[in-house]
Formats: sequence, C-alpha cells, structure tokens
Amino acid sequence: MAGLAETGSDPDVDLLYDINGLAKDAPRWFDRVVEVVGEYGLLVALVVVVVWCWWSVRRRGGDEAAVSVAALVWAPLGAAVAVLVNIPIRGFVQRPRPFLDHQGLEVLVSGKTHLSDYSFVSAHATIAMAMGVGLFVVHRKFGMVGIGLALVEGFCQVYMGVHYPTDVVGGFALGTAVVLLLSPVAMALLTPVTRAVEGSGWGGGLIRARGRGRGAGGVGAAGVGRRVAGAGVEGGAEERDLAA
Repeated sequence: MAGLAETGSDPDVDLLYDINGLAKDAPRWFDRVVEVVGEYGLLVALVVVVVWCWWSVRRRGGDEAAVSVAALVWAPLGAAVAVLVNIPIRGFVQRPRPFLDHQGLEVLVSGKTHLSDYSFVSAHATIAMAMGVGLFVVHRKFGMVGIGLALVEGFCQVYMGVHYPTDVVGGFALGTAVVLLLSPVAMALLTPVTRAVEGSGWGGGLIRARGRGRGAGGVGAAGVGRRVAGAGVEGGAEERDLAA
C-alpha cells in the first residue's frame, strides 16, 4: 500500500489528491474550520445527537422504554469497542499516513505526523459510523442524522490529508460490523441494567419521563431484530423505533 504511485495508477491515491487538493484552493480560515470540525466538532455533534435521541426516547416512555435506552447506550459503547478492535488491525496492516509516501499533500493536522501512527483504519470514521448506525437502529430519523455526520467526518479526514479514502471506508465497515454483530450480546447485558434503573426510585427518570408510564408505547424486544434488518415499526401519532 505504501508504494503506490502518486497519480494515475491507483484510484485510492487519485481520490486522495482530488479531495485534499480542495484544501489548497480554499481560504485558510475554511481549512481551519474543517480541521476543528473534523478532529473534534463532528464527534461532539454525534454525542449531542445521542443525548437528544435519549431525551426523545425518555419522553415517549412505554413498556419497552428500558429496551430502547439499552439500545441507545450501546451506540457509544459499540463505538468504543470498535476502536479497541481497530488497535490490532492497525498494528497488523501498518499502513503509513498518506503524507509520508506521497508528496504535495496539504496536511491540516500537524500532530499526526508521527511515523508510528498508522493510517488504516481511520479511528474517527470508525467511531462516527458506529455511533451513527447505533442511533439508526434505535431511531430512524436520529440515525440518518448520525450517519450523515459520519459521512462528513470521513470526507474531512481525507480533506485534511491524514487518511486515504479506503482508510475511511474501512472505518465505516468496522464501526458498522461491530455495532450490529455484537448487538445481541450487548442487549442481553444492558437491558437488565436499564430495567433495574427503571425500577429504582432514583433512576427511573433516566428511562421514562414522569407521567410517561408503561403502556404509552414502544416496541418489544422482538422489534430489535426487525429494526436491524431494516424494518420500521410505526404506530399512532409517534414513530416507534427500536433496535440493537
């Protein structure tokens, strides 16, 4: 991977130069904005979307509110697990950062110029897509926002010159696979915890808003598998999304 020609011989490298070339033509202030957004802003935005989704699920209440919250908790936890899985992958592939093998790239993040910091797969893309997919299986609309933010995150990583496009695609695949494949185990572990919190005097408000008792709505545990398969469940005036 490290010995690819700069242009004309590999679509991955060609696309890298095309996207990163935009940074050379853009104003310096815009590059700075992309750097901040790509490094921190989009990940913070994903956390905000997760909290917003939790607030929506909490207000909706219902018999299976604890299942919904458990599925939502798995979104950031799944992203963390995906990052851990990425560590041995990076060590095995050992792909250098693109600016180490290709001249003329506009590198916007100088802190990533360490030789020991490998490129494949992109941790930012992994985290972002894991959270986006995790959100999608809980609530379709919030999930679409999360996946959209993840796609922008991937673009920013290439724009900043710190990742190849295939690093980003690999991160998307890894984040998606970890969240979906480990979801049954995660739900089996997390659902009893959220049910216990729901039944406690101190933590019930974390699962359901006051006045939103059982029977207000929600989807049973069987809806989890259907949601992962892409089937939506709707009822009444409110959308009832759940999965893991």
